[in-house]
Amino acid sequence: MRDDSQGLSEFEPPFDVIAPAGVVHPVVLNSPHSGAHYPQAFLAASRLDASTLRRSEDAFVDSLFAPATAHGAPLLRARFPRAFLDLNREPFELDPQMFEGRLPEFANTRSLRVAAGLGVIPRVVGDAQPIYREQMAAQSALQRIAALHRPYHARLTELIETAQRRFGFALLLDCHSMPSTSPDVNGCDIVLGDRYGSSSARWVIEAVENGLRGAGLRVRRNKPYAGGYITEHYGAPAAGRHAVQIEINRSLYMDERALRLSEGADALARALYDMVGSLCATAREAGGARWAAE
Repeated sequence: MRDDSQGLSEFEPPFDVIAPAGVVHPVVLNSPHSGAHYPQAFLAASRLDASTLRRSEDAFVDSLFAPATAHGAPLLRARFPRAFLDLNREPFELDPQMFEGRLPEFANTRSLRVAAGLGVIPRVVGDAQPIYREQMAAQSALQRIAALHRPYHARLTELIETAQRRFGFALLLDCHSMPSTSPDVNGCDIVLGDRYGSSSARWVIEAVENGLRGAGLRVRRNKPYAGGYITEHYGAPAAGRHAVQIEINRSLYMDERALRLSEGADALARALYDMVGSLCATAREAGGARWAAE
C-alpha cells in the first residue's frame, strides 16, 4: 500500500482566483478541472503516464475564460488535476475498493459515479483505465478532501454569496470541456447543463445559449451532460442562485492528442468573452432598480 498524501505539499496554492479590477456583475466563473500540476508522488503511485492521466483534464479551459474576467466576473480555478481529486463530486463520494482501512460511515459509496470509478478520488481515467498500482490508505483520501475539496468549495461559496449579497442574485458558470469522441456530441460544439431547468432560471440559460449561438456555435442543452455536483449543489433559482454548466468540444480549440492549443483557441476565447459580456448585460437588466442604487 502506497501513501501518496505527501503530494499535497506541491499544491501551493491549490487554487487561485483571477479577480477583475472591480466586481460589477453577479457572474462567477468556475474552472474546477483545468488544473495541470501532477505531483511526483501521485505519478509514482499511478500505473499510467502523465499524458494518459491528462486525458481527464479540462485542459486550457481556465485560459479560455480568463479574458472574460474583464467584464467584472471573478474566475476560480484549480491547480491540482481532476485525476487527483474531482471537485465536481460530493466531498465523500468514495469507492471502497480503492482504499485500505475504514471509510467514514457517512461516505457515499454507492452512487452511479462511484460505480463507474469516478468518485471524488477517481479510480479510472479515459476509457476506464485504472489509475493506481495498489490500494491507497483511507486516511490519505480524507486528507485530500480536507486539504483540497473543502477549501475550494468554501471559496466558491464565498464568491457566490458575495455576488448575491451585492446584487440580489448570483449566476455561476461552471466551465468544462468534453472530448470530441464523447457519446452523443457529434455535430455539437457546446452542451449547456441546467439539470433540466432545476438549477437556473430560463432567462439565464437562454442568455448563455443566445450568446454562444450568436458566435456561430452549435449548442445543445442537457444531453449528454446535464450538470454534475457543482451545478446541482449551487443551483437554487428560488433562492436567487443560478448555475449553468458549460461543456466545450475540445476539437474547437486544441489538438486532443498532443494536448496543445490549436488555431481555433483565439476565436473561441473571443466568443466566450462576448457571451459573458452579453450575460452580464442581461443580468443588469434583470437586476433593475437594485443595481441602480449600486
